[in-house]
Amino acid sequence: MLSPSRTKFRKRQKGRLKGPAVKGSNIAFGDIGLKAMEHGKLTSQQIEAARIAMMRHIKRGGKVWIRIFPDQSYTSKPLEVRMGSGKGSPAGWYAPVKPGRILYEIKGVSLDLAKRALTLAAHKLPVRTNIVVKEGAF
Repeated sequence: MLSPSRTKFRKRQKGRLKGPAVKGSNIAFGDIGLKAMEHGKLTSQQIEAARIAMMRHIKRGGKVWIRIFPDQSYTSKPLEVRMGSGKGSPAGWYAPVKPGRILYEIKGVSLDLAKRALTLAAHKLPVRTNIVVKEGAF
C-alpha cells in the first residue's frame, strides 16, 4: 500500500473539496488516462486495487503511471467505544481527488487494450471517471 514515509502531524483536519482540479489535469506521461469526474477520497487500498486490475489486464506490457498519492491520514475509533473522549487514532491514508484530475496513465499498449484496462480500474474506484486520450497519440 502507498503511504508517506513521514508527515508533520499525525492527525489532520478534514477540510473540504471544492472546485475543479488545477494541477494534474492534463495527460503528461502516457497516451491514455483515467480522469476523475467528481470529488472524492481514494484510499491507498482502492488505488492499489485499481493498479493491480490494470496490470493484470495488460499482462505487464507497456507502462503505467499513478498520478495520485495518498498523503492525508484518516482516523477511526475502535469498535464499541462510546462517543466523546477525543479523536481516534490514525487508521489509513487517502488521496483527495477533484474533478478533472488524471488518476492513471498508460503508454506502450494498443488503444483497445488500454481502454479495457482503464475500465477495469474504474470499477474499483468510488468516483465517476472518464477515459481520455492524448491528442495525436494513436
